[in-house]
Amino acid sequence: MITLTPPSLPLTGGCQCGAVRYTVSGPPVVFYLCHCTECQKQTSSAFGESLRVNLADFTIDGPTKVFLRPIAKGGHQICTFCETCGTRLTHQRPGYGDKLNVKAGTLDNARWLVPAGHIWASSKQAHITIRDDELSYPHQPESDDALEAKWRAMTPDWYPAS
Repeated sequence: MITLTPPSLPLTGGCQCGAVRYTVSGPPVVFYLCHCTECQKQTSSAFGESLRVNLADFTIDGPTKVFLRPIAKGGHQICTFCETCGTRLTHQRPGYGDKLNVKAGTLDNARWLVPAGHIWASSKQAHITIRDDELSYPHQPESDDALEAKWRAMTPDWYPAS
């Protein structure tokens, strides 16, 4: 398994134009890649990068807009964008509770990130290879427990063994 040396907290990031900035003051809960067709459309790329954080550890400043996207199981995904340049910064689904996903490509420093796993791998693009040591789910997993446990094991500086 890959062991990461994460940067010091807080993590910072923002939109393309600089009008919106955010801070993550506590260790992220998990980092994974989503290969669903919605993420492919939203990013105009092969996947979406999701860094789940605790809401209590997240602050955002600047002009934002919210888009409610209907989801298959009912309810809406709440998507936050910069109202000036349109960069998608976060999303939150029903069931996330006190957490939200930061779009990890908006971090000031994302070079250290390695995903704990992949979701919606059944719709991944053919040129993407998922390594044998990464968790992979054909669709949305029923629980994120395994992804979160792997992430904690990958980031021992943030989550030392108890």
